[in-house]
Amino acid sequence: MTVTTTRPAPQKVRAPHPLRAEAVRGFAPMAGLAVLLTAGGMMIATSATWQGGWAETASRLHESLLITLPMAAAAGCWQGGRERRRRTEELWGTVVRPPLTRLLAAAVPSAVWVVLGYLLAVAAVSLATWPYSMGDRPHLVSVPGDATALVAAVLAGHVVGRVVPTVLAAPLTGMVGYVVLGVLGSNGTAKSLSPAAYIWPTHEPVWWQPLAMGGWTLGPAAALTLAYAARRRVTALLPLTAAAACGALLLHTGSGLWQPDPYAGRQACDTSVTPAVCVNARYARLLPQVSDALSGVTGKLRGVRNLPVRWEDHEGEPPADETQLPMITPLDWSVVRGRLTEPKRYAWEAVALMQGRGDCARLPERVSLADDAVSAYLAPSPEQDSFDKRDAQGDAADRAALRARLAARAKLAGMDEDRRRAWLSAYFASRNDCAMKGVPSL
Repeated sequence: MTVTTTRPAPQKVRAPHPLRAEAVRGFAPMAGLAVLLTAGGMMIATSATWQGGWAETASRLHESLLITLPMAAAAGCWQGGRERRRRTEELWGTVVRPPLTRLLAAAVPSAVWVVLGYLLAVAAVSLATWPYSMGDRPHLVSVPGDATALVAAVLAGHVVGRVVPTVLAAPLTGMVGYVVLGVLGSNGTAKSLSPAAYIWPTHEPVWWQPLAMGGWTLGPAAALTLAYAARRRVTALLPLTAAAACGALLLHTGSGLWQPDPYAGRQACDTSVTPAVCVNARYARLLPQVSDALSGVTGKLRGVRNLPVRWEDHEGEPPADETQLPMITPLDWSVVRGRLTEPKRYAWEAVALMQGRGDCARLPERVSLADDAVSAYLAPSPEQDSFDKRDAQGDAADRAALRARLAARAKLAGMDEDRRRAWLSAYFASRNDCAMKGVPSL
């Protein structure tokens, strides 16, 4: 009996795609990690200046391009010079694939990893801001343009690495990129062409600015790539033309590329007190803390006339019937991670702004005594005791001035409620008046 067996047909093993090999091994993942650590390190080092403010977070992230863009260009340049360092250029020349395909197979994984590193940094800092956010909403409109600029930097650097025959090409490329960004960012006319131009937290790009910036940055990189590796180098004119059109649009629009944040022009107010307490809508969740810090002031002012209508928080001089709230921004001064750092100092600054004599020349002694007594009654300075102790140990003039201040403070504090309200009403009637004839004496 004969038994016949059939050998199973060998399964066809599919060769791995060259992009996969480049993406999971070698230098590309390291380039992405370097961008992640650099952007993340810069953000961590300045966390108190952005954590809690969505606009500040977006501005700081965009500002990190000043370092990560040159780094991406240097990484692309290093990858581009790989075959020369390995001395495999002639071997690669025998491969069937065309030069453009070979170039992209080596450059695209690096670009993808660099962008992935940046996006991970964006996600991480967004998660870090979210628990402390004071209002507003995430500002992500710049992210597509930033990511495109990083891709362009890698591609351009890759071509430079293939053309320039020196191991110093990568660091020199990064240095040149940093200088170019610095020059563009410091030039008022050309600032709109810089992919790393500073964005004020109170402003945000118009919706089409990232698209135009992407065309402006990616166009020259694509043209350089096609001019180097394409069979028909005339095709490089297409992306170059697109880049010129985008650059002309950016340059023509100029400062119009950045529009005021709608939130920055709004106020969130507590109208249950007089003066009303208003903060910028970007920090609406901070209003309870600000109202609590000023509660001692507003409580003592109950029934007093001639007060400002409200404390307001926006750019520019307030109207005559309003007063400026102490600045919430820049973060890391009065506010850190969504919390007022020194409520007592904040209240003292609010009273000083309400008195409105910051632009006046030298004050008469009676006015200075009245201002000091009002400040000490409503919200004394946290350093008041130390200043008084210093004057108590000073010369005769310092001790005499201290005695006069203490007497004025005691007189205001010792008045009955009705008399003190009348005196304060007369005092605030002269607010913002540098003539100071109506300031009552103590």
